[in-house]
Amino acid sequence: MRDEAVPDAPDSRYEPSARRLARERYKRERTRRAFAVAAVSSLVTAAVLVALIVESPGWQRTRETFFDAHYARVALPKVLDGLWLNLRLLAVCGAVVLVAGLLIAVLRTLRGPVFFPVRALATAYVDFFRGMPLIICILVCVFGIPALRLSGVTHDPVVLGGFALCLTYTAYVAEVFRAGIESVHPSQRAAARSLGLSSAQTMGYVVLPQAVRRVVPPLLNDLVSLQKDTGLVSIGGAVDAVYAAQIVASRDFNYTPYVLAGLIFVAITIPMTRFTDWVAARMNGRQAQGGTT
Repeated sequence: MRDEAVPDAPDSRYEPSARRLARERYKRERTRRAFAVAAVSSLVTAAVLVALIVESPGWQRTRETFFDAHYARVALPKVLDGLWLNLRLLAVCGAVVLVAGLLIAVLRTLRGPVFFPVRALATAYVDFFRGMPLIICILVCVFGIPALRLSGVTHDPVVLGGFALCLTYTAYVAEVFRAGIESVHPSQRAAARSLGLSSAQTMGYVVLPQAVRRVVPPLLNDLVSLQKDTGLVSIGGAVDAVYAAQIVASRDFNYTPYVLAGLIFVAITIPMTRFTDWVAARMNGRQAQGGTT
């Protein structure tokens, strides 16, 4: 059998055109220039702010009262011990709020006249606790519930303060879940029912998975707010990071422990906020590409 000559395969390597190389080079130069301008602008702004603060007449007294390194070292162990209570409250209350908020949202979206009383009660609960300031809710729970002298009811300010946090944040989270449920197109329900799924199965297998995915970023924002508001339980006498700072500050008449506690809360909140932004950007990218229904 005679061998047939096989033509040489064409060169498959891609070489960008000169115009594309020039465009990419221009984009890199523009990015470097923008970064340099932003860095210089930030440095100038920071320098102006520092100069205004340091040159103010009361800066020396303010520095001694709010930014004393000695009192920060003294208060740090006690503030960290109190912070452990804030973190435990965040974990427990966060779990309770997510479950209770989802339940309230489902109750508010029940259809049919027979469920009107349930919908009305759920709506009244959400409206009431969204309107009531959190600090008043904590005061009422911490001081009002023990005043009832109910048998078997705890007087622990940590438990009662956590209960108040759950009451308030459940109302906010319920609205977030409800918005996610109502954002699911009615055709999804109709398609599920046409396949023979019951109303409960449609909600559990079709509506809720889509709704929860859509509201993850606002839910994370609510958890960030909850993390900060756990410090309010200190008004009932619970020794958390804020109350520990208050004890040291009232003993030495120096407010550096308050600043220290605030910086610790900021250090915890910033990673949570950046994670929330990353999740939101990722989900927006997936939706733009049609990856999330």
